[in-house]
Amino acid sequence: MQFKNFKTLFVFSIFLLGFTFLTSTGYAQRFQFYGKRSKETLSFKMVKNLMIIPLTINGKGPYNFILDTGVGLFIVSDTTLIDYLGIQNRRSIKILGFGSGVDLSAYVTPSIEVKIGNSVAKNLPAALLKKDIFELSSFVGMPIHGLVGFDFFDSFTVRVNYQSSTITYYKPEKAYIPRKGQRIPIKIEERKPYVTSNITLSNGEKIITKLILDTGAGHPISLETVDGIPFPLPQKNISANLGIGLTGQIQGFIGRISSMKLGRYELENVIAAFPNYDDVAAKVTSLSRNGNIGNTILRRFEVVFDYHRECIYLKPVMQLKEPFEHDMSGIEITSAGDDFNRILITRVEKDSPAAKLGLETDDEILSINFKPVTEMSIEEIDKLFRSKNERSFILSVVPKGTKEVSRVILTLERRI
Repeated sequence: MQFKNFKTLFVFSIFLLGFTFLTSTGYAQRFQFYGKRSKETLSFKMVKNLMIIPLTINGKGPYNFILDTGVGLFIVSDTTLIDYLGIQNRRSIKILGFGSGVDLSAYVTPSIEVKIGNSVAKNLPAALLKKDIFELSSFVGMPIHGLVGFDFFDSFTVRVNYQSSTITYYKPEKAYIPRKGQRIPIKIEERKPYVTSNITLSNGEKIITKLILDTGAGHPISLETVDGIPFPLPQKNISANLGIGLTGQIQGFIGRISSMKLGRYELENVIAAFPNYDDVAAKVTSLSRNGNIGNTILRRFEVVFDYHRECIYLKPVMQLKEPFEHDMSGIEITSAGDDFNRILITRVEKDSPAAKLGLETDDEILSINFKPVTEMSIEEIDKLFRSKNERSFILSVVPKGTKEVSRVILTLERRI
């Protein structure tokens, strides 16, 4: 299928025709705790640099949703839920978004009930996609039903501990200030958080950037445009399928920038995505922004999101100075089958180690170093393929259109 292969999830701004239908009816309600509870801790699963939490909708579930600060509206992406949830008050609209394809349709409703832990939003506006263009379940190797963002983060002060895979959320009336954390101002615009970062490009040019803090993006940083034109590409780069937007694939390049700063913290030799201008930047008309920051950077800190005071707190963890690495195999994979336990190749990058071996799209990987992929998660495989330059693996592969198993030795190569 066309859009099930992407390493990095791009879920950017959503511009909905009729969005005021959802936000101006008076129905919209923030999440609130039951009773006198003032805080709660909830575990999440971290898969492919995405945070996945359980929630219920209209008393049904639990469903797996990605916790995504880059999403301004509650989105149900699993089309099978549209009728199952029994939502009557809905209407059809067109969605305008990022990507190279055509616009798509969705239902919108001004009122569903969503429960996260011991908190509830009884009348939450939502969009229900008529086509699951994200194919998130195949991407992460488990059922994914949608995305939740602004409504949750605007209701609480949210502390994300990536090391323990927990979020703790507090009533917003009282600030939570972590010990030894640095306060960094943010701006909430069009239901998304923006931060200022000083970056140094590979050519030495220094730029002050305005970036979305996007927990729904698995990449470190994406640089879309500067002064209305694309960012200059680093001399060393590779072409890549960067992800998927609401209206199709996002193509571009992967390279490195010399450094970026968040507050007093400076990160060096950072992997950066440079999406094609026509796929992303040309479709941003309402805001002056330069790109976004994803979980590969945010997870190097304990992060507190405080939308009410327009700030975040960053407290570094041991992974702060870990080197940034990109996939070294040249393979994009997806999970398939009813239990998501089959691994299929969905793209092979030109001149990569996989391409030199003759691996092709729709080949199936059965084992890695004789360990069946049925005993591995897609997250484990992803980590192996970005683990170490010149590391070798024995792959058992069934080429497309055959039933014969062949074995190849894949040697990783750092290409950027």
